[in-house]
Amino acid sequence: MNALTQFKKVPILPLLIAPALVALASPPIACADAVTDWNLIASTAIVTTAGQPPPVSALSFAMVQGAVYDAVNAIDRGHQPYLVQPPSNPTDSKEAATATAAFRVLVGFDDLPGLFPVQQPTLQPQYDTYIAGLPDNPPGSRAAGVTIGEATARAMLTARLNDGRFGPSPTPYPQAPGIWRPTPPNFLNDPAPWVGNVRPFLVPSAEMLRTDGPNALTSAAYTEDFNEVKELGSLYSTTRTADQTDAAIFWQDHAHALFNRIFRTLATSQGLDIVNSARLFAMENLAAADAAIGCWNDKYYWQFWRPITAIREADTDGNPDTQADPTWLPLFDPATPVCNPLFPLFTPPFPDHPSGHACATGAFVNTLQNFFGTDKISFSAFSNKSCTTRSFERFSDALKEVIDARVWAGIHFRTADTQGAVLGKKVAQYLKKNYFRPARCFLEGPLRRVSFHRARGRCPPAQVQFRGNHRG
Repeated sequence: MNALTQFKKVPILPLLIAPALVALASPPIACADAVTDWNLIASTAIVTTAGQPPPVSALSFAMVQGAVYDAVNAIDRGHQPYLVQPPSNPTDSKEAATATAAFRVLVGFDDLPGLFPVQQPTLQPQYDTYIAGLPDNPPGSRAAGVTIGEATARAMLTARLNDGRFGPSPTPYPQAPGIWRPTPPNFLNDPAPWVGNVRPFLVPSAEMLRTDGPNALTSAAYTEDFNEVKELGSLYSTTRTADQTDAAIFWQDHAHALFNRIFRTLATSQGLDIVNSARLFAMENLAAADAAIGCWNDKYYWQFWRPITAIREADTDGNPDTQADPTWLPLFDPATPVCNPLFPLFTPPFPDHPSGHACATGAFVNTLQNFFGTDKISFSAFSNKSCTTRSFERFSDALKEVIDARVWAGIHFRTADTQGAVLGKKVAQYLKKNYFRPARCFLEGPLRRVSFHRARGRCPPAQVQFRGNHRG
C-alpha cells in the first residue's frame, strides 16, 4: 500500500496554516476614502508592525474589514449586515464610523482586548487626528459615527472570542514517503499550524472545504507533477524563462498585503464610494480568512511532502518514473537574489497540499468577479518581494499566474495549486449565496435575520457599476 493511500484513511486532524514570515513596508497614505485609508493603516499594523504571516493576517484583516462594513452599512442600510446593524440616522458620519470600527478592532477597549493593544500608542494619535479632521455636519453626526463604529467593533471582537486562534498544534504524522517534514536550509516548523482549527467566518465548517487530496505517489498524475516542478522549479533550471522567474518571486510577497493594495487601487480606479468600498473589502477579506482556515485544515489533514523532499527522496516513493536528485534545490533558495536581502527565499515551513497562496488567490479573484460582475478589468500591482510591477488584463489572469508561479518557484506540485484555487472558489461562492444580500432580500427580527434568498431562492447578488479600464 502506498503512503498516499494510507493518509487518505487517517482521521481528520484539526488545525493549520501559516505562510512565510515577511513584514514589508507599505506606501504612504494617499487613498480614496476612509475605507481605503484605514485599510492601509490596518495593513501596516497587521503586516509591517505585528509581522503576522499570511494565514494569521487573513484573520485580522477579516475582523477589521467586517467591522468596518457593518459600521458603514448601519448608516447606509443597503445590504444585509455581517454581524450587527446598530441604530443610526442617514446623516451620521460614515467616515467616523469607518475609522472607529477599524481602530477599535485593532486596539480594543478597556474591557475587551483588540488585536494589537500594544500598538495603541502609535494608532491613537493617527485616529485622533483623523477624527478631528472630519466635518461635523450636521452637528453630532461625527460623534454618532464614532458610536456606531464602536458598536460594530465590539460586536466583532466579542464574536471572535475563543474562536481557536493561537490554539494547539496538530499532531504530525509518522515519517514515511509522502509525509511532510521540515525542509532545508533552515528546517523550520510552521509558525501558526493552529489556523485550520479556527472557527470560520462564513462557512459552517472547515471540513466542508476538504480537497480531493494529493495524487498517489505511484500515479501518472504524480509523476507528471513531479517532473514538471523538478525541471521548471529548479534553482538551475534552463527552461524557466526570466519572466517566469520574476513572476515566481513577485507572488512571494505577503499575499494579503499585496491583494489589499490591489483592492485599494481598484476602489480608486473603479470609482467606488465609501459604501461599496466597505463591502468590497469585507467580502474579500472574509472570504480570504475562510480560505486560509480551510486551507490549513486541509494541509494538516494530508500532510504531504514538499517538492524538495520528494525529489531528494524519490528513491523511496515506489515510483520507477521519478528519479531522485539528492542535491536538488528549488528557485526559492537563499542563493536566489531578491531586492530585499533581509528576506531571502526558501520553501515555506508547512505541508505542500493545498497551496496557501492559491487558496487565498482563488478566494480573492472569484470574489472580485462576483463583486464587479465581470472578469474583464485590468490592473497592475507592485511586489515588495521582486520590486517589480506586473499587469493583468483580467482578474483570472492573476490566479492563473499564481498557480504557475508556485511551480516555477519549486515549492509546490501543480495539483496543490489547482486544488487550492478550487478551495478558495468554494468559499467565494458560499459567500455569494449567503452573505451581503441587498437590503430588500432580508428581514430583521428581534432575535435573528431571515434571508429571503434562503427561503425563496430569489434576489441575485448585488453588483456595482464600474468605470475606467473595463475591457469588453
